[in-house]
Amino acid sequence: MKTFTAVLLTFLITNAACSQILVDTITSERLKEISISNLHLNDSLMNAPASIGILLPKDFQRNSLTNIATSVNTIAGVFMQSGAYNTNRITIRGIGARTPFGTNKIRAFYGNIPLTSGDSETTIEDLNIENIGQAEIIKGPLSSLYGAGLGGAILLTPKLKENGATISATHGSFGLMKSNVSVGINSTSSEININYHKLESDGWRQNSSYDREGFTLAGELFRKENSKLTYLANYTSLKAFIPSSINKDTFDDSPQSAAPTWLASKGYEQYHSWLGGLGYEFKIGNIKNSTSLFLNTKDSNEPRPFDILKQNTAAYGLRTQFSGNYKFIKRTSGFIVGLEYFRDRFEGETFENLYQNNNGLGSLQGQKLSATEQERNFYNAFAQTRIPVSKRFEIQAGLNVNQTRFSLKNTFPNASSEDYRYKAIWSPQLSVLYKPDSLKTIYVSASRGFSLPSVEETLTATGTINSDIRPENGYNFEFGGKFYFLNRKLFAEIALYRMQIRDLLVARRVDDDQFVGVNAGKTLHQGIEAAANYNLNFNKSLSANAWASASIGNYKFEEFIDGDNDFSGNELTGVPQSKMNAGILITVRKNFYLSSDFEFVDAIPINDANLVYSDSYRIVNLKAGFRLDILTDISMNIAAGINNIFDEHYASMVLVNATAPPNALPRYYYPGLPVNYYGNISFTWRP
Repeated sequence: MKTFTAVLLTFLITNAACSQILVDTITSERLKEISISNLHLNDSLMNAPASIGILLPKDFQRNSLTNIATSVNTIAGVFMQSGAYNTNRITIRGIGARTPFGTNKIRAFYGNIPLTSGDSETTIEDLNIENIGQAEIIKGPLSSLYGAGLGGAILLTPKLKENGATISATHGSFGLMKSNVSVGINSTSSEININYHKLESDGWRQNSSYDREGFTLAGELFRKENSKLTYLANYTSLKAFIPSSINKDTFDDSPQSAAPTWLASKGYEQYHSWLGGLGYEFKIGNIKNSTSLFLNTKDSNEPRPFDILKQNTAAYGLRTQFSGNYKFIKRTSGFIVGLEYFRDRFEGETFENLYQNNNGLGSLQGQKLSATEQERNFYNAFAQTRIPVSKRFEIQAGLNVNQTRFSLKNTFPNASSEDYRYKAIWSPQLSVLYKPDSLKTIYVSASRGFSLPSVEETLTATGTINSDIRPENGYNFEFGGKFYFLNRKLFAEIALYRMQIRDLLVARRVDDDQFVGVNAGKTLHQGIEAAANYNLNFNKSLSANAWASASIGNYKFEEFIDGDNDFSGNELTGVPQSKMNAGILITVRKNFYLSSDFEFVDAIPINDANLVYSDSYRIVNLKAGFRLDILTDISMNIAAGINNIFDEHYASMVLVNATAPPNALPRYYYPGLPVNYYGNISFTWRP
């Protein structure tokens, strides 16, 4: 374990970024107030009675711009585990911690386009970080506008650029290479932004090479004072080999090794996906309408040791919302009301994997094992209003109503068809906000959220619809405050929360890759979160920005009976009880900058019996950069960084409740990257 002195000295020394926007963080002594998405009822973080984590381009640029997990983990109460570029799990306040291989119970949007599929899976890691203008992470079911998900919602705003172009290249350890090209053209009535990126890595583990490229087109058309048409299209092509998780002995002695069966089968994930959307906004008087149409398709192929999975998904839908102002007791109040329709179609087939008979060449497709189709239809109606009762007090109330129905069709080996519909789910929300002055906000809120079962959780072991399964649901109670101090040089926020989840969904493994869902009890999620950001100007040449965030939680099973086992009172599996992040950015003469960030993650229980825990760990990253104006319109940025500088041995992701293969130990661990290096160079033209 590294000494506290070594960690502290490193923390105070360095890191940096490769963009002028990072330098802008501390060119002014005062911290700027952060605006939030225009889909909210409020326009700023200080006026929102909710705990919302904000990530800006400068936060992404503190690292290598290749993995969003490092930035997401700086938000208190949010934990993104990353076993590989394509293997991630996001939890918010412990919600979603027991999901086996991905993220659910959280809704995500890219602009107005849902990133959450009909089977409740959310994937944000495939997007190019350099295409994200802002990320908002709403913690808990505090927003009626986004489906009242138990964990919350993640809103990613596409990055629109000014006139000009940027080209950049990154090279790093283990064959890391990323190239990025962006062009923006902006006029009075329209805007077009084009981006291409390619990300490659040989991987540091066996069978872990990664290759992704993407193209994004976004902008606005027919822009007038009171109306505009927005458009977005994103294409991603990916092929990522899968080393999978390993057991404790391998994790300690040979962490670069892949799981033997995944190595022998050369298992991988490959797909092509499209996101597309059109949105139209107009304003008449004090009423504004935003309407969007979206389409999301994905064609994937995943050879695994136990079978080969082929899937096709297609989702489309419409979202419309009206917002405006009205008078209530002689005060101006606001409202949002709208409707969202979402339809998702899933087709999946599994085949034998004959890799053992393929002369060491990896996966080989054999006979078909199964074929399934599922279709889901969601209807979300939502409304929210804000009523200023006085100059200092404000009330916000909201309601979300969800209706979900789906059909299942088994086409092979036996044909069958079933339909099912959940009862309407009503999710109210009420908040009270108190502002002693413009620099302080105190709020209290109560809200209800729900989480729908995934595809696997809706089925029985024989592949039929499980009509006994119910959505998870729970009430969240929260008290928090946001404050500016020292003439707006210091911003601090704190939140205390308590949520009890009923009808806990448990994915019970019945085969190598087959899980069935059961409602097994209750979990309790409660804790405290705090964050601070401080700007300090020493003189005209030297400035600093320091930040820190921490969360301490108490996540446990209140009632949990799984088969013959009673786990009531145990700690919740898959999430640390405490986490801390901190960082400092130092700017010299507004051109040279140094920065460092530190992360501490507590031990994680990785089976429901609490007999096995992963070790706590501490990670320190460094980055340094230099910005130079070559010509009047052209600037160059050069940066270099070191991640995990103390070469900490840690599990960057865990597989909860892993079962043991014959004559082997359970494979709980995804080892994190050892010390690694990268360099970046970019050129920006601004006419």
